[in-house]
Amino acid sequence: MSRQHQFKTREENILAMAEQLLLESGDGDITLDSLADQLDLAKGTLYKHFSSKDELYLRIIIRYEEQLFAINKIDDCAAAGVARMIFQQLLNPQKAMLLNQIEERLAASVTGLNRLFGELYDIRRQRMRRLIDIVSAYLIESQSRMTTRDYLSSIWAMGQGGAGLLNSSFYQRYLGRRDTLRTAFVQQMLDLPKHYPICSDDDNLDADKEELVEQIETESEEHRNTTY
Repeated sequence: MSRQHQFKTREENILAMAEQLLLESGDGDITLDSLADQLDLAKGTLYKHFSSKDELYLRIIIRYEEQLFAINKIDDCAAAGVARMIFQQLLNPQKAMLLNQIEERLAASVTGLNRLFGELYDIRRQRMRRLIDIVSAYLIESQSRMTTRDYLSSIWAMGQGGAGLLNSSFYQRYLGRRDTLRTAFVQQMLDLPKHYPICSDDDNLDADKEELVEQIETESEEHRNTTY
């Protein structure tokens, strides 16, 4: 095994263990000492991969975004794609909510991570472009006049709200089984476009999609021309 491959393998192990410790901590924070102990590494070895704990956290978020993108790239029917979009947040609600909270904290208070934030947003824009295609295809199949933007917003609202509910031990005392609730959420989102059937006077239903794609392409071009 080459040194480069060893380095990448060790880095992946660090990210995986750090994510596990974050989820176990419950408060969105870990110490590098505890991480090094779990991996049986010298603390200085961690700094060969990450300049700070904040960089480590952001790399975990980037890794998660890459995993989501890979799942969304599965090429099957649009309905399955929509279901996966919702399940991504509902299957591991603690992870979805925790990493979102950490990202918001880093974006609001941490400096020196512009390059990594640029990398994160670039991956996210690529995934967004894929999600737009999936949603648009499903709206066409459903013969719905609902706009791409409104349907995407509804899916994310259900995903975020559902993740919060599934992550709450208080509400779970009253709602019971998580699997039936997840299924109900997904079915509601799949049924939603059918409540907005196409009317005879509807025209240019793709205008909303085209506007979203243009916005993403413009932001991507600005990102490519930005020096971090």
